[in-house]
Amino acid sequence: MMRRRRREMVGLNTTSTADISFMLLVFFLVTSSMDTDKGMERLLPPPQDNTETQEVEVKKRNVMELRIDANNQLTCNGEAITTGELAQRVALFVANANDDATLPEKSEREVNLLGRCRVSDRHVITIEADRATTYEAYFNMQNAIVKGYNKLRNDLALHRFGHEYARCTDMEREAIKMVYPQRISENPQPSDQSD
Repeated sequence: MMRRRRREMVGLNTTSTADISFMLLVFFLVTSSMDTDKGMERLLPPPQDNTETQEVEVKKRNVMELRIDANNQLTCNGEAITTGELAQRVALFVANANDDATLPEKSEREVNLLGRCRVSDRHVITIEADRATTYEAYFNMQNAIVKGYNKLRNDLALHRFGHEYARCTDMEREAIKMVYPQRISENPQPSDQSD
């Protein structure tokens, strides 16, 4: 009888498998993009000494009062509005193109790249949000305010520099921000509901 010789399987060399796996992992981490959440761009005021508090008197015509209550109802100077209307109201209020006596005062300043300009630097948008307001309603209101400022800044960039605000250089952006600075004051409003 013939004996069959059993063949032994040759082992596979796997010493470099771990190195290759690590290199592939690093490659995919470096080349893939990861979505990051962006927050609102707000510059907090510097901390102040408790000993010194200054009250600044602001004329009523220079203030736009926004309130959002516990039911997410938005009011502008006591009048109920939607977030869709808010962006247009902010743009009209800040721009005051016709020097309306009921809208914010303007001052004349020298602005880099733009020369002597009438600047909307006296307006203030005050926000009072109830603590029971939903985040969605609050951020929709904030986005509408930013949309109003962005419209003004974009229009000025197109008029003076011939391109959109997003394509402006840092110096051009600073000049436009001097003409239309964001002046927002936030005050939390106590909730009507008891805890």
